Amino acid sequence: MAIRYTSSLDGVTSDHLHGFFVGWKKPVSPENHLTMLQGSSMFELAVNTETGNVVGFINALTDGHQAGFIPCLEVLPEFQGQGIGTQLLRQIFHRMEHLEAIDLVCDPPLKTFYEKFDMRAGTCMMLRRAWISERE
Repeated sequence: MAIRYTSSLDGVTSDHLHGFFVGWKKPVSPENHLTMLQGSSMFELAVNTETGNVVGFINALTDGHQAGFIPCLEVLPEFQGQGIGTQLLRQIFHRMEHLEAIDLVCDPPLKTFYEKFDMRAGTCMMLRRAWISERE
């Protein structure tokens, strides 16, 4: 099996985006995943050339001059450990190399992965609507 990396949605439909957001309290549907990618400033996809299915993706939001934010980097569980996430991150970093700041939020077990790319832990504030509804 070969992986093709692309920054285009040509030929990609919601049918190619199944299996992501594993373990999320409110998983994103394939239809909303496609809309999310379309609304991103930039994204990169890892596509299985045999099936045409997306097996990994990264997306970014940016002002185009100073800062960028990476909301998601995901690789389907059965494709993890093959360097796909590393390649996706390298590609998006290359496209964002003109920016002074690139931020992302990750779970603690992923911290060492991002440190390999010279990222450093910091303090952030977040609003997660699911958290609010849990308190009510």
